[in-house]
Amino acid sequence: MDEVSDLVQRAALGDQDAWSALVDRFADLIWSVARSVGLGTSDAADVSQTTWLRFCEHLGDLHDPARAGAWLAKTARREAIRVSRLGSRQVVADPWNWLEKADTTADGVDHQLLVTERDITVQCALAVLPERCRALLTAAAEDPPVPYQVLADNLGLAVGSVGPARGRCLEQLRRLIDEMGHEMFEDKTSSWART
Repeated sequence: MDEVSDLVQRAALGDQDAWSALVDRFADLIWSVARSVGLGTSDAADVSQTTWLRFCEHLGDLHDPARAGAWLAKTARREAIRVSRLGSRQVVADPWNWLEKADTTADGVDHQLLVTERDITVQCALAVLPERCRALLTAAAEDPPVPYQVLADNLGLAVGSVGPARGRCLEQLRRLIDEMGHEMFEDKTSSWART
């Protein structure tokens, strides 16, 4: 026991060899105490690390340095019980799962159906729009877009009114798409209800 007391006193003064000797001497004890509580390998390793940390924090103020082994075993047991109790209440969750999002670029069947349905809805809404609005919106979708001056000349508008007219047409298109989308949804749900 005098040897353990000597190692603790030297380790408290910063002697690295003494610290290594203490770790070599008591590492298996701490590990076996943690495993005896029923902890898995990673939890037992955490208990071991925490026990050594506590030992390091209290190295200079141990009442009886010769009983360092008993102090380590008691601390390891308390920590293992604490970890065991916490483990039974913890739910393992991936903190990064919010990053997983549906791949909208995928060529899955449902994705293709949604794209087709959207395209048909937009085409139907465009077909219902007045000719002037249809011309304004399709010209804006061209690559490169048709210049305002050309649009104004073709549609008999002042250059300054092309932007506001296009904005009104776009709003009208949005309303039509919303209405058609709701009608399509109502049609589908009523047909599902019948089956």
